[in-house]
Order: sequence, then C-alpha cells, then structure tokens
Amino acid sequence: MKKRVTLKWAALALASSMAVSAAWAQQTTLRVFVGPNQRPDLQAKLFEQYNKANPGVKVEIETGGATSELQRQYLSTVLNAKDSAIDLFLIDIVNPAQYASKGWIEPLDKYVGGAAALKNDYLPVYQNANVIGGKLYAMPSQGDAMFMYYRKDLLTKHGIAEPKTWDELSAAARKIMAAENAPNLQGLSIQGAPIEGAVCTFLLPYWGQGKQFNDAAGKLTLDKAAAVKGLQSWLTMVDQGVIKKNVAEVTTPITVNEFKAGQAVFAINWGFAFDRFKDDADSTVKGKVGVMPLPAMTGGKSATCMGGWQWAMNAYGKNKDAAGKLIQFLSSKQASAFIAREGSILPVFQSVYSDAEVNKAVPWFKDALPVVLGAQSRPMVEDYGQVSDIIRTTTSAILARTKTPEAGVDEIAARVGRLMR
Repeated sequence: MKKRVTLKWAALALASSMAVSAAWAQQTTLRVFVGPNQRPDLQAKLFEQYNKANPGVKVEIETGGATSELQRQYLSTVLNAKDSAIDLFLIDIVNPAQYASKGWIEPLDKYVGGAAALKNDYLPVYQNANVIGGKLYAMPSQGDAMFMYYRKDLLTKHGIAEPKTWDELSAAARKIMAAENAPNLQGLSIQGAPIEGAVCTFLLPYWGQGKQFNDAAGKLTLDKAAAVKGLQSWLTMVDQGVIKKNVAEVTTPITVNEFKAGQAVFAINWGFAFDRFKDDADSTVKGKVGVMPLPAMTGGKSATCMGGWQWAMNAYGKNKDAAGKLIQFLSSKQASAFIAREGSILPVFQSVYSDAEVNKAVPWFKDALPVVLGAQSRPMVEDYGQVSDIIRTTTSAILARTKTPEAGVDEIAARVGRLMR
C-alpha cells in the first residue's frame, strides 16, 4: 500500500511538473521598447500588473537612446530592416503618419475597435493625430502640451484678469512691468531658438486665428497672410519690450529658468515645467504660478501644441494578437490614471483630469483640462523631420530679424509644399 501511495504521489508530481513545463512552453514573450524619457520605471510597473493578470504572457522591457532623436533613429533602423524583435514601442504624437506611410506600424482597428475608440473620453486631438486614411495606427499613452504659465500674485496685485487675446496679454505685461519697475522682469518668455519649441512658436498665433496648417489628407493648407500676421505679433511684442530682443536664442530650459527666477510675468512651456516651478529648491515662484489657456488672436480661438507618446505595434511582429491585448491595457483609463498619479504626466483621457486620486497627487491638473481640450497636433505629414526643420529654422531667423515674416512664410510655403505634394 505504501509503495502504491508513493507511486501515486510521484505520478502527480510528474504531471504537475509537466503541466508547468507546458505552460512555460506556451508562454508568449512580448518585447516592448520604451525610451528613458518615456518613464520606463512607470511602464515596468504596468507590465508587472499585466504579467500577474495574464500569466501566459511575459512582457520584457527594452530601453535606450538618450534623446527622442536617438530613439527614432534606433526604431527606424529596426523597422526598416523588418526586424520582429520588438513587438510594441512608443512614438511621438507627430510620427504616426510617417511610420504608417512606410508600412512600419500595424493598423490597430481589429485590436481596439478602430478610430471610434478615440471618441470614448480621449482628448480630441488624438482623433486627428492617430488616424491615417481612416485607419487607427497608434493609441495614446502619455500626454503633454504647451501651457501659458503666469504669475498669479502679480496679476492679483495689479488687478488684472487672465488675458484672453495676445493684445490683452501684451497690455497686461506692460502694465505690470511698468509698475514693478524691475530691470530683469520681462513680460513673456517664448522659445525662438531653432528647436522643436519654435515650431509651436510659429503655430500658436496661426492656430489662434482658427487656421490649419494641413488637412486630414496631409495637404498643405497654409494661409500665408495669417502666418505672417502671427509672426508679426511676436515681433510687435519684442518692439513693445514684452519679449526679449534676443528671443531667437531662447530655448526651453532658458524659459523655465527665467520664469523660475521670477524674471517673467508670462511664460510658454511644456507640462513638465510646472513641477520645476513648484519643487526646485531655487524656485522663487512657489505657490505663485497659475495655468491658463493660451490667448487667441483677436477674433480667433485658443489653441496649443500637443505632445506626448503613443503606443504603436510593429508591423513585422510575430505576436500581434497578444500585443494587441497589451495595447488595450496600456492605453486604458486605468493606465492613464496610474501614470498621471505616479509621474505627474498629463492624462490622455478627459475624465482623468477630474479623478479624485489624480487631483490629490497633482492638483494643477484641474486647471490643465481647458488647455489640452484646445490642443492640436503639429503637421500630420509623412516626413515630419524635414517639415519641422524648415519651420523652426525659418521662425528663428524671423525672430532674429534676418528674414522678414513675408519672406520667411514664402520660404516655408514653398519648401514644405514640395514635401507635402
């Protein structure tokens, strides 16, 4: 009897061992690329949650490339070679059209429900940025946007309401600067150096007139008169002393440091800057910072530049069904709220901006929703890199006054027009 029992337990142990081995043999491994600036630490925690809920899937994370440009170069090399090693990766909001045109990324319609899925509480901007030719190619993960930061204490002190137009902002800035009589205080800090921020510097007053740079098909719709008017508005503020004369040298970190040091009444910058103003030991504006929608041109509407990252699937991947299920989780409201709470990263869902736990962790997000609802994507074109280079270098030259607004806009229209035919 003892021998039979021993044999029975041995058989059960062997069966159990074989079952475990079979489970491991059937396990699907997904490899996901996340750049260092895309919060791989938070993504790893999401992957852990997914692994526990889905024991048949193992998610491995790959990271690399110190900058967004280096990450794009790496992904371009992998995808151009039709390499299947990576299943999912994060791409900038400006890249879906480019990646889709090359056949690098898989349409996601069958995995997440098509373009209609983006109407379920996602910010409106994604309905244009991630849908190409009627197909859905990327799912939102991390949001970002350009905000108008302002000195609440100074506007309150001088009895000034939040300006709704650029003319009102200029008048408010001049009134405060004159009253404060502080030699280092400027009215508005913007980015005029030939960096990505200068693309937004070109677009903000243009969009603020209700104009669009291109249509859904990617065709250039540049209104040259409106573009000239927008650029001239910046130069007028330079002449009024609201914007610094050397604005063509101002980069993103310079604007952050100027506002943090109390040297600007208003400043345009990305979402990360709020934490710098609030938390940095050398910040002189803690508790004094407000966030408001960007002003419109007179008769126009408020608009801002949207940034952030989207999940895309490798068109050459071998595990598309499993990768599609993972994308459903990573682009969910649950994941967006987690990243917002833990990383102070802008949510991609409208309702998450009023989530109680998110507001407790990041109170200023309550003020961010009106801004991001008016957010737009930069030009949706196949060769965004070249388009960006043309716009930012020309805009910087105009702000440096080595080109006139008219000549600069003509150049942008001609050069970009050739790329968007």
